[in-house]
Amino acid sequence: MNNETIKKAQDNMDKSIKVYQKRLASIRAGVANAALLDNVQVEYYGAPTPLTQMSSITIPEPRVLLITPYDQNSLDDIEHALLASNLGLTPANDGKVIRLVIPQLTGERREEIAKEVGKYAEDAKIAVRNVRREAMDALKKEQKDGNITEDEQRNLEKQVQKITDDSTKKIDQLADEKRKEITQG
Repeated sequence: MNNETIKKAQDNMDKSIKVYQKRLASIRAGVANAALLDNVQVEYYGAPTPLTQMSSITIPEPRVLLITPYDQNSLDDIEHALLASNLGLTPANDGKVIRLVIPQLTGERREEIAKEVGKYAEDAKIAVRNVRREAMDALKKEQKDGNITEDEQRNLEKQVQKITDDSTKKIDQLADEKRKEITQG
């Protein structure tokens, strides 16, 4: 059971980090990134369809996303979905492809985005700490039920703490990288 507790804690912390990475990828840092469009849903033949499933997204220039739909008839639907999304970008439709030009960020906007990155990092750390707390509670219960000794409990708690520390460092590292990307962008 105790190895299961550690493994479960590790898996849940990894999931928290992955969610954080996805959130970071969706933040516009002033450079073209196809992940910006991951959450865009297009109303396609009456069903919401992810944009990434119905088009090819390329980056021909550092500040341009080029969207080439697999079905040319969906071009207008894609354009409407992009306008309706909260990306703050205006699509340029030339009849065959859609171009999204990512504008240069102002200094003030860079600061706002950096704060947002910090907020997301704190949310991810809270999620990791919650996983840690659950694992520690599970270990205490195991010890109380007599399934593990106090020494085993302490050793396992140290392992959980190490996993937590590693996860927190990873989150900080990702946040620092994103802040650097934003300030240099």
